[in-house]
Amino acid sequence: MSSRTYAEAGVDTAAGDRAVELMKSAVRATHGPEVLGGVGGFAGLFDASALLGYRRPLLASSTDGVGTKVAIAQAIDKHDTIGHDLVGMVVDDIVVVGAKPLFMTDYIACGKVFPERIADIVRGIAEACELTGTALVGGETAEHPGLLGVDDYDVAGAATGIVEADRILGSERVQDGDVVLALASSGLHSNGYSLVRHILAKAGIGYGDRAVDLGATWGEALLTPTRLYTTPLLGIAEKFDSAVHSLSHVTGGGIAANLARVLPLGSWAEVDRSTWSPAPVFRVLSDLAGSTLESSEGTWNLGIGFLAVVDASSATAIAEALTAGGIDTWQVGTVRLDAVAARPAGDFEQGAKGVDGGAVRLVGAYADGAN
Repeated sequence: MSSRTYAEAGVDTAAGDRAVELMKSAVRATHGPEVLGGVGGFAGLFDASALLGYRRPLLASSTDGVGTKVAIAQAIDKHDTIGHDLVGMVVDDIVVVGAKPLFMTDYIACGKVFPERIADIVRGIAEACELTGTALVGGETAEHPGLLGVDDYDVAGAATGIVEADRILGSERVQDGDVVLALASSGLHSNGYSLVRHILAKAGIGYGDRAVDLGATWGEALLTPTRLYTTPLLGIAEKFDSAVHSLSHVTGGGIAANLARVLPLGSWAEVDRSTWSPAPVFRVLSDLAGSTLESSEGTWNLGIGFLAVVDASSATAIAEALTAGGIDTWQVGTVRLDAVAARPAGDFEQGAKGVDGGAVRLVGAYADGAN
């Protein structure tokens, strides 16, 4: 097929080249000396010789997308924050095992390449990669006319990290009496947007409408970027060493299910709702839906973006260090082992996502004021 007929089919290769030129500088800013070849190659090259200093290096990998949050970005034509969401969803899963991210690649599928729009998306990815110490070594933009609408797109990414085998974080490190710390989210992050869009549609609310209680339009409020936890959590794991036992990224499934995944079989924990107050966006959405905050606990993070299970003797110092670094952190519960303390009666979530882990439930009522 000639270039002329390819263009007639709806694929503009020149627009793709223009998009690459617009994003080059942002991508290069994520490259250290270990990245070879620059931007535009068929494959990204990463010098792994630095890994020779590890005793038993294990590679950690993760892949994800942003979900239907992209529909809101498309609706209000704002595309510079979706990249932060993508990096948060992908790279922050790697830090759960204690791994340091090395590099990431991205994939954007769209109905039509608008160079400035694609560049905005990739610049957002690159900015977040810089913040997490991740090299953006490659990516792909695919134009799919006839399959996606002219203004439609979706994004996905994959990342690789590294951790010493004897430094892996996980349920096997958890001990009776460990404290569960909650790290505040910046809002909805990137989960539960199908429910969000359903609630607004049923209420007849447009993304350009003013959300008085949120101090912005609905579209702006809902595009608040996902908070990035990798750098502060790696710092805590390094500073407090063996005191950090397991981490959980609160994404799809909510607080209880994601905490249960990183607790050992036979353990249990109760998360005390009274220790924090969910941000206004969660309350306003729940009110619009005519439902309770509790009914959305399996969908939204409700103000907790990450959970850290840590040694009780270091819990206060860890919480203070994270809070001083800009992430409000507080204690929400304690882990108990059935061999030490029998689990109380009641409904607990037992493991999740195929992991037969611990049991978790939320108890009490949410605080009315700010945490």
